[in-house]
Amino acid sequence: MSEDLAKQAHEADVTVWVGKAGVDAVADELSDQLDDRDVVKVKFLRSARGDGSTEELADELADLSGGDVVETRGNTAVYQ
Repeated sequence: MSEDLAKQAHEADVTVWVGKAGVDAVADELSDQLDDRDVVKVKFLRSARGDGSTEELADELADLSGGDVVETRGNTAVYQ
């Protein structure tokens, strides 16, 4: 990850939250946000993580939204 991208990822606020409805419910929203900005930070709430790890959910959401996972840290993922 480039230094500039790392800085953007660190400074970005969470703008998408994945809850009990799962990644399907937010895939379109993430896709729309990625059209408007360089990076989008997504938080995976406990109710979403019941059936998988954050990394697995992040990859699934990337496939559905057309984005790329830049990094996962804790319960948060950054996409571009």
